[in-house]
Amino acid sequence: MINRVVLVGRLTKDPDLRYTPQGTAVARFTLAVNRTFSNSNGEKEADFINCTVWRKQAENTANFLKKGSLAGVEGRIQTGSYEGQDGKRVYTTEVVADSVQFLEPRSQSSQRENNQNQNQNQNQNQNNGQRQQGNNHEDYAHAGNNYDSFNNGNGPIEVSDDDLPF
Repeated sequence: MINRVVLVGRLTKDPDLRYTPQGTAVARFTLAVNRTFSNSNGEKEADFINCTVWRKQAENTANFLKKGSLAGVEGRIQTGSYEGQDGKRVYTTEVVADSVQFLEPRSQSSQRENNQNQNQNQNQNQNNGQRQQGNNHEDYAHAGNNYDSFNNGNGPIEVSDDDLPF
């Protein structure tokens, strides 16, 4: 019998890295994989597939991939079930990855993220401009955090060697 899966898609959020009580690394992430056909409205749809990877591959995945990264996953489908808090049986399906491939260079991933951040900052600035037109003083107090393009609530700013001009 054969149980083999090969997927290519983008991460929907940063991988979640944890360690078992025995110290084994495990990372979980969801991969958005585009379907090859369009729906009745002519729109492309995607499947969101839960993936799990273990040991060193888990640590590498968590260190080098993030939301939006293009990745290739090779592994097997695993099903399971557990009893939910409401007492009903919950069934799960996931891909247990043997291999996770990073399919784009860091610089390209960083560039895409920079473009996304610029778009978010432009949207925030447009929203701030609309608030200022309303002359609502409460909005000014809360909008101050949005003017700092580096303050996105995600902690320290990471700069890769590819981003440095020298």
